[in-house]
Order: sequence, then C-alpha cells, then structure tokens
Amino acid sequence: MGLIRAWAWKAALIVVATPLVLGLLYNLVQPVSTLMLARWVSGQPVVREWRPIADISPALVRSVLASEDARFCTHIGIDLVELQQVLDDSDGLDASRGASTITMQLAKNLFLWNGRSYVRKALEMPLALYLNVVMSKRRQLEIYLNIAEWGPDGEFGAEAAAQAAFGRGADRLSARQAALLAVTLPNPHHRRPGKPGPGLSRLAGNLQARLPREGPELTACLGLDR
Repeated sequence: MGLIRAWAWKAALIVVATPLVLGLLYNLVQPVSTLMLARWVSGQPVVREWRPIADISPALVRSVLASEDARFCTHIGIDLVELQQVLDDSDGLDASRGASTITMQLAKNLFLWNGRSYVRKALEMPLALYLNVVMSKRRQLEIYLNIAEWGPDGEFGAEAAAQAAFGRGADRLSARQAALLAVTLPNPHHRRPGKPGPGLSRLAGNLQARLPREGPELTACLGLDR
C-alpha cells in the first residue's frame, strides 16, 4: 500500500508539473494542441503551417479579438467582467463556457480536451491564470492563432484556414475574409468561410460593423505596428 501511495504521489506530481513546465517551454518552441496530437495518433490528417503573428493579417488579428475576446489585452487570463455578466444571466457550466477567454481556450487546446465538463473547467481556469503570468499576451495570441482548429479536415491555424478557404496566405486576407474566418472559430466543423451561407455572412457583417467601435485597445498589448 505504501508503494502504491508513493507512485500515486509521483504520478500526481508529474501531472501537475507537466503543464507548468510546458507553459514556460512554449515561449520558445512552436507547440501543438492536444487535438492535433489525437488526430495524429488516430491516423487523421493535420494541416498546420506556423506563422509568426507579424506575418498574419492585422485584419484577422483584430477580427479574432473582437469576436472571441474583446478584453484580451486587459484581463488576467479570466475575464472577470464577462464572467460576472454571464453569471447574472445564467449559472453553472453554461456561465463558465460563455465567459471563455482566448487564454482559457489556449489552456484547453494546449493541455486539456474538448467537450463540456466541470472537471475540465476547473482545470482550465487556473491554467489560464498561469499562462497569463508566464507568457506575454502577444505570445498567447500567436500560439492561439496557430493551433486553433479552423476546419473539418484537420486544418489548424490561420495559414491552413486561409489557404483552405480562400487559396491565399494568412498575411493577404481582406477585412471580409478575416471576419469570415473569425466567426468560423466557434463551429469550424459546420461553418464554411470560403462558401458562407446567409447566417455566416450576417455574423461576419455584424463583426465588421463592430470593429471600428472597438478601438485601438483591442491590440494595444500586442506591440504590432501595422
């Protein structure tokens, strides 16, 4: 029994230490997501070409921030303002899901699994707080834009998404194309930015209309000159 307990403690220590160490390491290397790893293991295709954030269209950077996490530059990994607003209108798992930030999505994509569960949310939030401490906002967004699932056939990251949808690089996207890609993120298996239906076109149009009102604070923490 003592040996089993000792091994259990060692296993628990490894589980806790692994994301803490990787969070630091990912400042230096190009990470992959747990979903990408799962697809490789199961023999499914993965298409991803890493792009530094400076080589991604500013229109896409702004569109993703406005669509996914408008307070990205000012929150601590968890958007307490959004969380409180959602809690006022909902409760439980739906509330935490509705208040998800890019940093929380990054923590999920790097270390956890898809699907809705209280266990995952309980792990996701402290991991997001940790990533926000050890990783700059610019690096967080750069990684997110390169590992987010963006299509039904294993397209991950902005470059693969732009090529699949529009046949051009992520650095050459128009404002309309960027908006279509941004509103595809919540449901990449069913939304087609290259051939948008009326619903997706409306979402993209609404996002484009909002962007001028969001202001420079959207990207203030990124150090982008463009």
